[in-house]
Amino acid sequence: MPVRPVLTAALGGAALLCALATPALATPAVAAPGESVTVDSTARLAADGTVTLSGTYRCLPGTGPVFVSSSVSQADPRVRHGIGGSAARCDGIEHRWTNSGKVSSETLTAGAAHVQANVMELRPSGLVPLPVFHATRDRDITLVRS
Repeated sequence: MPVRPVLTAALGGAALLCALATPALATPAVAAPGESVTVDSTARLAADGTVTLSGTYRCLPGTGPVFVSSSVSQADPRVRHGIGGSAARCDGIEHRWTNSGKVSSETLTAGAAHVQANVMELRPSGLVPLPVFHATRDRDITLVRS
């Protein structure tokens, strides 16, 4: 079987999947009543570059797995560093979340920073699950050396 038609079909399929996923990714996250995510006002920054962020979340049951993701930025708000992700339990009750991740020790310093946290479900939709955001929170915080 010639490689070119197979490659063309695969790339075309990938482009279609990306096009289908784009509206879900671009839709602003508006928390439904009873759903929320918070970010604690301080976060830990270890000497090896490990950042630990935390807060609370509340979400209603969905049809797919749900995660709390987080990112931090400092000097340049366009540069975000993903800081882990944790599984969420969506039962309408408030739960704590904690995410840790390592960045280059020269990248972040103690002091003011900005965090974004999201409660995101991977909802089944045809061939690939699509992200559905239950809640999003942006917050200015303080990174503290630990």
